[in-house]
Amino acid sequence: MPTLLHLDSSPLPTSISRELAAEFSKTWNHKHPDGKVIYRDLATNPAKPVDTTWIYSAYTPEDARSAEQKSALAHSDELIAELEQADEYVIGVAMHNFSIPSVLKLWVDQIARNGRTFSYGSAGPEGLLKGKKATLIVASGGVYEPGTPMGAYNFSDPYLRTILGFLGVTDVHVISAGGAAQVMTGAVDRGTFLKPSLDVVRNAVA
Repeated sequence: MPTLLHLDSSPLPTSISRELAAEFSKTWNHKHPDGKVIYRDLATNPAKPVDTTWIYSAYTPEDARSAEQKSALAHSDELIAELEQADEYVIGVAMHNFSIPSVLKLWVDQIARNGRTFSYGSAGPEGLLKGKKATLIVASGGVYEPGTPMGAYNFSDPYLRTILGFLGVTDVHVISAGGAAQVMTGAVDRGTFLKPSLDVVRNAVA
């Protein structure tokens, strides 16, 4: 059964990134009527911060972990299982201060784990989530796409591409919805602003 993992990270319930990611899931469902969508809202159900116990637990061999250590990694195991189960990911990203929302970084810290999503060998690090595809839907108040005057301020796309690639996900597509501040100020109608991005999202799935 084809499976899509859908993550949202914006704190705004009616955000641009949420609407576009929802359209992606809806279109994907139409294309895969026999498929399954795993949904996780990182804003309303944030991942837990990594702490000292988590770190020592992660680097303790699995068969030697105590009950406390297993409990410390249970949330990480759950999130990684979703990544392993899914064939494809769509991540709704709201650009915050030129980077990703803090709740999305918490999720990254939980799923980037030696021996589960990557490993170190004689040839160096190797991602273990191979054969997956990811679509990043990034909404930002300004325009930060490559080649624009503010393009160098975009740390969202490069970071997520890098971390996903490190974990073995190299088929990554970015859909940018820059300039959303125009909607918030009323300079542009929301429907007018969204239309081209919605078309891009539907075509990306098709």
